Amino acid sequence: MKKLMVLFAALSLCSCAQSASFDPNSVADFTTQISRVEPLSWWTGMKTPLQLLIGGENISQYSLTIEGGDGVEITALHKADSPNYLFADVAVDANAKAGTYYLVFKNGDQCFKYPYTIAERREGSACRQGFTTADAIYLLMPDRFGNGNPENDSTECTSEKANRKEFFGRHGGDLQGMINGLDYIASLGATTIWPTPLLLDNEPRESYHGYACGDYYHIDPRFGDNELYKEFVAQAHQRDLKVIMDVVTNHCGVAHWWMKDMPFKDWVHVFPEYTGTNVCFSTNMDPNASAYDLNLQESGWFVPSMPDMNLNNEYVLNYFKQWAVWWIEYADLDGFRVDTYPYNEKEPMSQWCKSVMSEYPNINIVGECWTSSIPQLAYWQGGNANKDGFDSNLRSIMDFPLQEAICHALSCDNPGWGQGMTRVYDCLSHDFVYHDLDNMMIFTNNHDTTRIGDVINRNPGRAKIALAMLATMRGIPQIFYGEEMMLCSADLRQGHGGLRIDFPGGWAGDKTNLLTAEGRKGQNKELFDYTARLFNWRKSKEVIHTGHTMHFMTRDNTYAYFRYNDTDAVFVYINNSGDTKTIPWSNYAEISSSLKDGRCVLTGEAAVVDDTTKVAPYSAIIVEYKR
Repeated sequence: MKKLMVLFAALSLCSCAQSASFDPNSVADFTTQISRVEPLSWWTGMKTPLQLLIGGENISQYSLTIEGGDGVEITALHKADSPNYLFADVAVDANAKAGTYYLVFKNGDQCFKYPYTIAERREGSACRQGFTTADAIYLLMPDRFGNGNPENDSTECTSEKANRKEFFGRHGGDLQGMINGLDYIASLGATTIWPTPLLLDNEPRESYHGYACGDYYHIDPRFGDNELYKEFVAQAHQRDLKVIMDVVTNHCGVAHWWMKDMPFKDWVHVFPEYTGTNVCFSTNMDPNASAYDLNLQESGWFVPSMPDMNLNNEYVLNYFKQWAVWWIEYADLDGFRVDTYPYNEKEPMSQWCKSVMSEYPNINIVGECWTSSIPQLAYWQGGNANKDGFDSNLRSIMDFPLQEAICHALSCDNPGWGQGMTRVYDCLSHDFVYHDLDNMMIFTNNHDTTRIGDVINRNPGRAKIALAMLATMRGIPQIFYGEEMMLCSADLRQGHGGLRIDFPGGWAGDKTNLLTAEGRKGQNKELFDYTARLFNWRKSKEVIHTGHTMHFMTRDNTYAYFRYNDTDAVFVYINNSGDTKTIPWSNYAEISSSLKDGRCVLTGEAAVVDDTTKVAPYSAIIVEYKR
């Protein structure tokens, strides 16, 4: 990136502007000169430095001051490669007053102003608590969860129109549909909601998933708008539900507004011809990796419609740092999930995480690090003792190795050596590799993987086993919408388009409405009630949130483990086989001998477990004890 000219803010003020007694009426309002100013607003009392991205035709030719009060000033101006951008560093003093300020631009005789709001920060904002092991996360896809406002299914300002018949089309789900479903999610026992991206995705095809962002500061109008998103978060908080925002720093969409005129030539990674990533995550920690392979991994595009952002450009990195903080502060968020985390340049992303955590020390960020390798996954969690000294500052990671182990086990009827539930035991035996087991998101499926109902061939017993493990294992559990009733793909041949189904009842006229108790019957009711019982019970169980794990090896497609602390213990026995099994209780004497007053979690009745206790095929028992 070429050396930039920096103009310090000791610039002469516009003749029509006086800092001490600025009269807004003395300066003309902007008309067409300014196309955007980002962040859209700011707050008093923030630690994160403020750098405005200002877009407008030949805007770099203008001088700039900020007027309207004491304690807010521009300290530096930076020109970009494109003359249509100006970056302004703004200092907001700790004692600055909230209110409307004015960016005053001058170029020769031309002088105009742009209003900019610096609001008062909400009380206690910096101390907000992110998601923890005490939470259970409900993952949903907004376009497929509920259509609360059919009038915004298609809009004039967006390319792709709604067509519910198309597997990869937009189906009309929106923020209002999510608000309408909040009581359902709360009743299930979930405490946190993770919607896939809601920001504008203006690609002409497959825009429903939101991962090709077209505007980082605006909700897609087919979902609603910024104010409705803020209302969704507020409504969730009223029901004691936290909200995670799904964000993408690695790539944007080719339809993003800045792709027509990028601030810098290296704003995104550019190659002579399309070059995709090699998806070789090991280059980040491999001492033998070539610089060539590492560059392809970091800089190659995810897919042709998703340009790869250059986080080594300091202005790009600053943009994403304050963008993240802006959304937390504006919408009152409780955390982030970062898509395609290892595809980002790792050092800038470490700085990004550190910056967000500096502003909000108790918030949580979970990264999608999709690898089957346990040591490579552990590398990405902040605080890990990596040999190369790298610290990601990323608090939480998604446990893909455990997800793979559970899915392989639950699809296995005649396990060979090391297969079936032994594979789950083996996976968890590697927990010594991880730095922080409390900050691992555990799951059996999500929007990118095969639905668990398809994995287990629609076996309701195994669906319950999967839910039982999620509710009782170490880490932070995540449920994929519909998993609580073993909903399956609409058409396995359609891949993502088939597994990302519409939630029954989310659309007017649906024959079945699973969002209501009256609409759930038979197996749907049984599985929903099972899930709700487990996860509502889990909410207050410190032994599950922070307890230790002790598990026992068998090779008959069963698995036994205890979660325990000084005062309590929970015993879980999984029979993943087609035969009735007898629990070898005596084998667990090192922990079972101290247990008393057993109670079945699922029925609430007193329970006695001994060497004669039998467990039916494809089922789990969960018993809690005092120690």
